[in-house]
Amino acid sequence: MLTRKQKELLFLIRDRLAGDGVPPSFDEMKDALGLRSKSGIHRLITGLEERGFIRRLPHRARALEILRLPEGGDTKIAKGARKIRTAVEQAAEAASSLLSLPLYGRIAAGTPIEAISDVQNHLEIPPSLLANIKGKVGGEHYALEVAGDSMIEAGIMDGDHVIIRRSPTADNGAIVVALVDGQEATLKYLEKRKEGIALVPANARYETRLLEPSRVTVQGTLVGLVRKY
Repeated sequence: MLTRKQKELLFLIRDRLAGDGVPPSFDEMKDALGLRSKSGIHRLITGLEERGFIRRLPHRARALEILRLPEGGDTKIAKGARKIRTAVEQAAEAASSLLSLPLYGRIAAGTPIEAISDVQNHLEIPPSLLANIKGKVGGEHYALEVAGDSMIEAGIMDGDHVIIRRSPTADNGAIVVALVDGQEATLKYLEKRKEGIALVPANARYETRLLEPSRVTVQGTLVGLVRKY
């Protein structure tokens, strides 16, 4: 007689073999059955093998063969295993649909830093972060890592990743990536004043910089933020 976990694993393996031709990985089995470690999966597989329900094929990675199923098929367990398989597949599909944005490095939310131009890595994000009000993705985007605390009152913390839509213009009051004198990049509110362009922090400890329009180049506007805990 099999335990419920053994039955769930057996039907999960069967359904994956029928659908994809290969069994799930040990990590997928562990996550699907809600186990804390792969050692639990090893014990379940050994138990199924000893009882003659599955066979491990030699010299092949992730190679399992279903030899038989419990008498009567246990419809309830089979349905539960199919639901588990579906959840695993949905998670895999969600991961594969992520967008990869170039991560250009660190940008100052404080004292401006040297302009960033080289792609240092990539940041994967869900497409919904780039969707406009019509639900469509548009424009060219890139990511930057925030350095400093001058935008904390806008909810932008040191170490956050900001998603920027590349644009040479921005609405008054938008949070922008501004290039000062062609060599210093900073993340600030943009205010167009009679006296010039103001780069305004969101932290009372920092002063607003008022600059001649010719000294400021907008490189993009903030459209999203990713934070890792």
